[in-house]
Amino acid sequence: MLTTIKVAIIATSHASMGDTGEATGVWLEELTTPYYAFVDAGVQVTVFSIKGGEIPIDPRSLQPAGKNEASVERFLKDKHAAELFANTKAVTSIDLSDYDAVFLPGGHGTMWDYPDSDTLAKLVAGALEDNKVVGAVCHGPAGLVNATFSDGTSVVAGKQVAGFTNSEEDAVGLTEAVPFLLETRLRELGANYQSGADFQPFAVRDGNLVTGQNPASAGLTVKHMLDALKDAR
Repeated sequence: MLTTIKVAIIATSHASMGDTGEATGVWLEELTTPYYAFVDAGVQVTVFSIKGGEIPIDPRSLQPAGKNEASVERFLKDKHAAELFANTKAVTSIDLSDYDAVFLPGGHGTMWDYPDSDTLAKLVAGALEDNKVVGAVCHGPAGLVNATFSDGTSVVAGKQVAGFTNSEEDAVGLTEAVPFLLETRLRELGANYQSGADFQPFAVRDGNLVTGQNPASAGLTVKHMLDALKDAR
């Protein structure tokens, strides 16, 4: 058990899909699967969001009870978790020295507010510079795109990084809705972009940076993060 380990999960606060009129937010499985994986491993988890308050949930990621991924079904019966996700503190309240790792769940909302948060960018870069573990899944790596080390280099430059692929974005019909294509941006920043088959579990670890490709990769991303946290002990 990793009972002395503390992880800050930072979710999106953005609830609208650009100019489409559609709702978005966090992709619930990408929040619940990591949350329970950390909790079940004995990790102390605090849930934050960019603005604080209730985390918006992409309605497409929540089906009627009995038709969801296992962690979502667990969440639907978990009043404590529901209260945590509805009453988060803002990212600006995080004291990085209190945490061993930072995790960024995805959802299309992240494509708008993650890159715009200077606080998040500084947290991510600071965590990596302090040899803490940083994980992100699906669109969560949008929180990496504007993060730079103290020498000005991108945190993803030269790193093996995964994230939602251009072909996956095309498959869900949102290529024109998002402000940028995540795969393209990561490549432009000098990342050694890695991917598996569309919508299948795939995650990569490069030192203390762990990234996953899509919702199905959330559990694998956390597995690699837990390995990195154990290695750091």
